[in-house]
Amino acid sequence: MEGEGRVIKSTGSSYLVSSTQAGLTECIISGKYRLEKLRSTNPVVVGDWVRYTLQEGEKVGRISEVLPRKNYIIRKSTKLSKSHQIIASNIDQLFLMITVIYPVTHPEFIDRYLVSAEAYNIPAILLINKTDLYSKAENEKLNHWKRIYDGIGYACIDCSLETGENLDLIKSTLKNKVTLLAGNSGVGKSTLINIIEPSLNLKTRKISQSHKSGKHTTTFAEMFELGIGGFIIDTPGIRGFGMTDMEDEPLFHYFPELFKFSAGCKYHNCIHVNEPECAVIQAVESGDISLSRYKSYLDLLEEQRDGSKYR
Repeated sequence: MEGEGRVIKSTGSSYLVSSTQAGLTECIISGKYRLEKLRSTNPVVVGDWVRYTLQEGEKVGRISEVLPRKNYIIRKSTKLSKSHQIIASNIDQLFLMITVIYPVTHPEFIDRYLVSAEAYNIPAILLINKTDLYSKAENEKLNHWKRIYDGIGYACIDCSLETGENLDLIKSTLKNKVTLLAGNSGVGKSTLINIIEPSLNLKTRKISQSHKSGKHTTTFAEMFELGIGGFIIDTPGIRGFGMTDMEDEPLFHYFPELFKFSAGCKYHNCIHVNEPECAVIQAVESGDISLSRYKSYLDLLEEQRDGSKYR
């Protein structure tokens, strides 16, 4: 039997494929396909539409082809410097869940995800969780983040999974979309999915009190169908997010505010580091571009140049 379906779960060596004709089919990659796709540590990913064959009498199918992807989110492998890992594909939007504390989300981590989303034309929304835990100082930081990212054009949603703050807004934003849910370990990704789709009963673990950071509860990416319509992709919490596969255009093109001000630079090939009459640097000095965003740009630019720097 030959079939076509969407990969909804990956364990690294096998894949669960969902199709309207056959339902759920466990599959592996054919040897030929694996050899042809060695650049990536995971040539088949959650969200992929694939063709597969299932021989009569067998329970496991073989993926023979991955159909063209409309987009994907990608990160550099932390183990193999020349390889990369695709997190998920064919995404309508990215929900990046962040927290001011418990655990602390660092601005550069936010910016790396947003740059990757920009590179593949994936709309990104910031979910700022655990607002019920924030003191005056944390709320000031939250509002600072919102001023930065709202000003660039990224929607920001305050939320508390404890109190239900803005839960209805989150549900309506998820409806009938394929959403990638990303963020550090411990920010509440699995808890959010459990609230929206209680029947899934995903495993969650408490924050480490000694390090105020999360523990990994999701090992592999998995796609879940939502009763409200649409799908959500749960991803492993990752602390590092190395950039890759962005050589086609200058890096500043993926920072909307840098790209906007770059039109005023004296030199058309300005990279906004130390060139004279650079409109981007002037905007940083005047406060029209946030210093944290500009620092993220400089760090990523350095990483892009040497190809070996990881966070």
